[in-house]
Amino acid sequence: MNRVTKTLLSGLCLLALAGCKPAQPAKGPAAMPIVPVSVAKATQESVPTELRVVGTVEASAIVQMKSQIAGQLMRVGFTEGQNVAQGDLLFEIDPRPYDEALRQAEANVARDRAQITQMEATLARDAAQAKYNLSDADRYAELARAGVVSRSQSDQARTSADVARESARATSASIESAKANLDSDLSAVAAAKLNLIYCQIRSPLSGRTGNLLVHAGNLIKANDVPLVVIHQVSPIFVNFNVPEQHLAAVRRLNANHQLAVRVFAQDDPTRGASGTLSVIDNTVDTATGTIHLKATFDNKDGVLWPGQFVTSVLTLDTIQGATVVPAEAVQAGQQGQFVYVVGPDSKVAIRVVTAGRAFGKKMVIEKGIAPGDTVVTDGQLRLFPGAQVQLVDPAKLDAGKS
Repeated sequence: MNRVTKTLLSGLCLLALAGCKPAQPAKGPAAMPIVPVSVAKATQESVPTELRVVGTVEASAIVQMKSQIAGQLMRVGFTEGQNVAQGDLLFEIDPRPYDEALRQAEANVARDRAQITQMEATLARDAAQAKYNLSDADRYAELARAGVVSRSQSDQARTSADVARESARATSASIESAKANLDSDLSAVAAAKLNLIYCQIRSPLSGRTGNLLVHAGNLIKANDVPLVVIHQVSPIFVNFNVPEQHLAAVRRLNANHQLAVRVFAQDDPTRGASGTLSVIDNTVDTATGTIHLKATFDNKDGVLWPGQFVTSVLTLDTIQGATVVPAEAVQAGQQGQFVYVVGPDSKVAIRVVTAGRAFGKKMVIEKGIAPGDTVVTDGQLRLFPGAQVQLVDPAKLDAGKS
């Protein structure tokens, strides 16, 4: 019994000591975390009004080089894909048959001239003979009237005069025929010389050659298959379509000055070229509701390539004093587009905005933001109204995400 009593007394003492232990204080609310973000200032800028569409690059001239004569292709004077200048020798055709044709034509000309000289001498002789016979006939006619000679002798003298006159006329006609033959042979000489020129095929423009379609050693026909195709790439064209509702503005502004057009390669937006609008098509495409436009570029550096797809940017006019923020600052929500604005106390608030058009990596804000406001450009996923933020460098923020 003493052992049981001692055990109960010990338990009562422990409970009494436990009841005397001070109570633990209640835990308060957890502190809000500080969110790292990147920010930028809303600025006031002059923003160009632009139409951004997809365009295609087109060579300003395409020439299919064909032979104007038949013969054996002796030599090719360029390599495939080479840039050639106007007048460069591209192909050479065997000139020997055309040399022979030229010599023959020149021989015919010499023969014609010799014949003409001979006929002119004959004409002079016939004219002198006709003059003598005419005088002789007049003399016999006087003698016949005087009864000195017979009438038949006078008629014979008159006939001889008529024969000599007609002979002179025939010789004169032969000379005219020989001169006509001379003109024909001179034309043959000119044609033979032209064919010799055609034996050397030269580039009619400066451009870039494509694949060689006929190789040296082959026999070619006149005006047959192309030997090579040349594209003129400087200057070069870009074709694109814009909605027809912009047609009036494009025509009005282009009448005052040439509109600027910039294009960018789709695989590399940093690589571009600048040109001017050169052609407004004369009809609207009723199937697509667009108007076809063409811009011209110098393309001295060869950035643009025929058949390439590019992003075409047509600049119409400029908006002065527009409020601009980085495009990544604008978020989409249930109430529309909004941005997070950082206040002086480093806390954020949601600001619903009316966004205008984007240009480059920026966006025009028509309503909701004033120049000088600080907006969040990165780190929005962890934000909520009233969140405390810490400004960090964008590169460090991107490194933390990775």
